Amino acid sequence: MLSWVNQFSTCCFLDNHQYQFNHHTYECAAGAGATSFIELPAGTALEQLQQFQQKHEGWLFGHLGYDLKNEVEDLVSANPDHIRFPDLFFFSPQTVLLLNQNELCISAGNAEKAAQVFAAVSNTGIAQDQLSHANHIVFQQRFSKQDYIETIEKLRSHILRGDCYEINFCQEFFAEHVQIDPVFVYQLLSMVSPSPFAAFYKMNGKYLLCASPERYLKKEGDIIISQPIKGTGKRDLSDTAADEFNKERLYNSSKDRSENVMVVDLVRNDLSKICVEGTVYVEELFGIYSFPQVHQMISTIGGTLQPGLSFTDIIKKTFPMGSMTGAPKKKVMELIEKYETVKRGIFSGAVGYIKPGGDFDFNVVIRSVLYNPDSQYLSYLVGSGITFYSKAEEEYEECLLKAAAIKKVFT
Repeated sequence: MLSWVNQFSTCCFLDNHQYQFNHHTYECAAGAGATSFIELPAGTALEQLQQFQQKHEGWLFGHLGYDLKNEVEDLVSANPDHIRFPDLFFFSPQTVLLLNQNELCISAGNAEKAAQVFAAVSNTGIAQDQLSHANHIVFQQRFSKQDYIETIEKLRSHILRGDCYEINFCQEFFAEHVQIDPVFVYQLLSMVSPSPFAAFYKMNGKYLLCASPERYLKKEGDIIISQPIKGTGKRDLSDTAADEFNKERLYNSSKDRSENVMVVDLVRNDLSKICVEGTVYVEELFGIYSFPQVHQMISTIGGTLQPGLSFTDIIKKTFPMGSMTGAPKKKVMELIEKYETVKRGIFSGAVGYIKPGGDFDFNVVIRSVLYNPDSQYLSYLVGSGITFYSKAEEEYEECLLKAAAIKKVFT
């Protein structure tokens, strides 16, 4: 599927890598080719998306960039943007491919065209024996370790003063004047770190190669769910007992529980704005799930939507997601803008689909490689949740742990 959709200048390939615990509807979902699209900066983008959605009642694939925050709140983004994804982009695909339990459903206009696509997809593959490594690339850091530690201490001072309770702070690793094969890199990233909300996303020559373990929002009927992540522990695949110990340590960590419950409360508050009173619930608190590189603490929050809400209504009340901002949201987004050095862009935004009828599913864009082949700029960002109890050295090490899979792809 991936190799076939990559022939189009615009495509979105979503893969859950057969994880069973994340309320997935499809194993893979893809949109290829754009019959029409909407591409906008923050301002009135969400309102125009609603109008676009009303005119195009079929499938839509696309993304919400982090800097839509400037439309949701009275905020600005002045940091440099080296990748240049737009703040909002959605497209109506020429072809939709849905894979579930080894059954491939294709929507391509008519039965004859669907049969042609099925044959083409079936005959398109990638030589797995070639997937050994990508180009060796040396990344630079926007923050030295000392600069990062000093910045974390400044953020802790803001928390001590009562400006905020928790803040997600990110740093960028980047390389310039490089060329990569995006499909090859995504395939390798998927081998190293298969994730339930992975995405290969190409938009007019810009690429997102995403190995996200986190869901932003899913709507199914009148039910909405969010699955924020706060809490990361390292794995030890060489020692089962040590790995289990790390898992238990994460579950019992007062720091990680504190971060997680803060974001759960934030998500509950966001969902209460769009759900019927009294229906918001926590399905799971402090769930520990294991991935190839890390253990993660994931909570699941749900609710029953108020009738008549549009996609735009829901996004305006919940975006950007609490796990990538903090509390209180507006203040921490101001601090993020002040202390981070680059525009987040699509990172810590969301990629996903809207189905005919209005159901949707979107990830959180983390653990991702961003690539602009025109400028030959390659980038990834990693972050962590900072609270008063955070230790700067440990937060720095957590960032490196989260980036381990990406680093492995390029070394």
